[in-house]
Amino acid sequence: MTRDEVLDWLKAQGSGAHRASLARFNIPDRNMLGVPMGPMKAQAKKWGRNHDVALELWPSGIYEARIVAAHIADPDQVDGALMDRWTEDFDNWAICDTCCFTLFAKAPPRWEKVPVYAAREEEFVKRTAFALIWSMTRHDKSASDATFTATFPLIAEAAKDPRPLVSKAVDMALRAIGKRNAALNESAAEFSTMLSHSSDKHVAKVGRKCLKELQSEKVRARLK
Repeated sequence: MTRDEVLDWLKAQGSGAHRASLARFNIPDRNMLGVPMGPMKAQAKKWGRNHDVALELWPSGIYEARIVAAHIADPDQVDGALMDRWTEDFDNWAICDTCCFTLFAKAPPRWEKVPVYAAREEEFVKRTAFALIWSMTRHDKSASDATFTATFPLIAEAAKDPRPLVSKAVDMALRAIGKRNAALNESAAEFSTMLSHSSDKHVAKVGRKCLKELQSEKVRARLK
């Protein structure tokens, strides 16, 4: 499998109708071929890991090529420099979250990059920090509870950000921490309560929404 073979397959699968439909999900249609996510992920799985081809696909700038790149890149070969390069290219939430959940959450520099990206002002770079936390609640089985609670100050600061695509990732990161296990549920609920009392309306909103779910019978029952 080569870069050109991947691009040829993607172009053959593209659909103008599907490309237009993605606008409903706030995904810009520039540099997009219109390939549905399901078939694309299935084909990437058939191709398997190929880090060199992933590195060749990314500079194309094509949305679907970058989605495939995230799926076929080898996380063990992802260093901080690569994470920085790709993150700075993010221009929509879908490619940001796909890279975090599929690739970055399994890469060696994953935790060291969280505070770095959280401190950045660019919308999708900042979102990456919290999409990473969110994804690592699922993928990083070895991470301690303390590793997750140590991100609370970052969440508190970023909760002030009024941009919906940042706020949503912050919200989901905190919820995901609180749903990882019973101890973290208690810690995250306590932290959410503190946020809900903030004088900053954006912070308080995040706290209230998270607290409602984390204290729900459904979540608490699952964690017993």
